[in-house]
Amino acid sequence: MRGGRGGRPGFGCLFGFVFFVGFLGLVSFGSSVIVAAGPVGHVARLLGVVILVAGFAMLVTAGRTFRRTATTLDDLVDATGRVEAGDYRVRVSVPDRARGPIRQLARGFNSMTTRLEADEHQRRTLLADVSHELRTPLAVVQGNIEAMLDGVHPADEEHLSAILDETRVLGRLVEDLRTVTLSEAGALPLHREPTDLSVLIEDAVTSFGPTAEATGVELHAAVDDELPLIDVDPVRIREVVVNLVANAVRHTPRDGRVEVTAHAIADDRRVRVIVTDTGSGIAPEFLEHVFERFARTPDSRGSGLGLAIARGLVEAHGGTISVASELGRGSTFQFEIPVSAEVG
Repeated sequence: MRGGRGGRPGFGCLFGFVFFVGFLGLVSFGSSVIVAAGPVGHVARLLGVVILVAGFAMLVTAGRTFRRTATTLDDLVDATGRVEAGDYRVRVSVPDRARGPIRQLARGFNSMTTRLEADEHQRRTLLADVSHELRTPLAVVQGNIEAMLDGVHPADEEHLSAILDETRVLGRLVEDLRTVTLSEAGALPLHREPTDLSVLIEDAVTSFGPTAEATGVELHAAVDDELPLIDVDPVRIREVVVNLVANAVRHTPRDGRVEVTAHAIADDRRVRVIVTDTGSGIAPEFLEHVFERFARTPDSRGSGLGLAIARGLVEAHGGTISVASELGRGSTFQFEIPVSAEVG
């Protein structure tokens, strides 16, 4: 039996001690039976021998089980120390013949470290992405102010407006990051109220009417007349629809079409909203990443947070969101949300 982390006694030593004590007890008991049988107790002596042999076989079997268990537990102790030191890549082997609880413990530990590693990777990626997104507007603000102080540019409305525009970009980025963070943490406050989804969709679509007309895109909404009132935060759900429509209009070429539909499903317990476009579509290798933070295609002009926000807001309402797309033929985004908060 091996020791624990750093050469210290581990579970192997403990189980070895238990095995040794059990073996001594078995020998003592079997010997007592044989001695008590006396010179004429052949049956009793045979019984003592049988007890010794059977007991030894049981101890060997139990010892193997104890050894596998001790090895796994010692591995867990070692791995826990590595996690404590910040190494989230550590995993422990899951022996097939170990007892059920030990296998569950090892698998649970591996699942935990897998999630910790993923969270650490996301944290590092988020910091890198935020730094990248902040760099450009800050550079513009700094450059313009330095130019004014050096007398290169006058402090007039034109140059001050450029600075103001960049501060608005920074403000939107910070607010988007806040929304994504709160929604992913399940801490986003929702101000629910009975909402007519048809009115909300019509309002969102109407706001994009001039943009769609200017780019030659046909924008249309078709909402089921029998749609029930839904208990949602109307501001947040409108933001979801706006994000999806904005993406659809942006990636649809002239003479293309964007359609928004909505209908009730599952005995009026949920509603489904679908945004379909005839745009450029999404490449298959990028499709599974579209709802991630800062996920952008090479031709994207946004911050890469819009769809991440949409997913967070939908999930905060107890709903789901998905996408289907074919490169060069368009995309279909759809989300479902419960009619009432109790259903979600």
